[in-house]
Amino acid sequence: MKQKYIFLLAFVFFFFAGIAHEFWLSPQRFFYTKNEIAVIKFSVGEGFMGENWKGDKSRIIQLIHVTPSGQAIDLKDSLSLTPGDSLKLFLSKEGTNMIYFNSTNSFISLDPKKFNAYLEEDGLQYIKAERKKYNEENKNSNEYYQRSVKTILQVGNTLTDACTKPTSLPLDIIPLKNPYQETKDKKIPFLILFKGKPLPNYIIKIWSKLNFAKVSMQELRTDSNGKILLSKINGKIMVSAVYMERIMDDAKAQWQSYWGSCTFENR
Repeated sequence: MKQKYIFLLAFVFFFFAGIAHEFWLSPQRFFYTKNEIAVIKFSVGEGFMGENWKGDKSRIIQLIHVTPSGQAIDLKDSLSLTPGDSLKLFLSKEGTNMIYFNSTNSFISLDPKKFNAYLEEDGLQYIKAERKKYNEENKNSNEYYQRSVKTILQVGNTLTDACTKPTSLPLDIIPLKNPYQETKDKKIPFLILFKGKPLPNYIIKIWSKLNFAKVSMQELRTDSNGKILLSKINGKIMVSAVYMERIMDDAKAQWQSYWGSCTFENR
């Protein structure tokens, strides 16, 4: 397993250097007591071991705090125009909190080798098939991409269910049970939606991190209803997915992708 992970890191570094593929909300802690302040960084990189995002307030479409009661509070003005700014969130009520973020589009252009490897890495076989159909396999690819990410924090011992509801994120990774709830089978069902519709037969990556030296990753495939069943793994968890679609009649790009994640912690 260790050798496989080292190989994965080497593969990712070689093909995706400069792309910064994964993106997630990274709180200093996932568990708090009432009236504490959560500091949440925007992390970007590979292998669930990224660095601080260099974006700022101007790159935000949505930054929302869903309180334990289900109230949605706009946090966009909580960030400044300073690159790499972090979110500081006062947690005034007990319960389960969710913060979600949607970025503006960025642009990348990849040569055929890198783009085909990217599609292979994220299981985007339908894009590979479409490129083959239109004889594009050996052509450069131009792509817009945006991030759709969320994190789930627990304050005190009261469990609330607002985190199990769909959001307005284009790519929405939804726990159908509170991930901090103890269950007999120790499994958490997730629903994956793209623009409100389930993504069936789709590859989802599950990253787990016990400490900075050990990260593991497994792949699950959604069922016909766009759901996966995640076995509880100790440590910090990131559930991630990438969805891509063709853009028609755009002078700059042929593809639009959405990179999604949901972070929480099991202990």
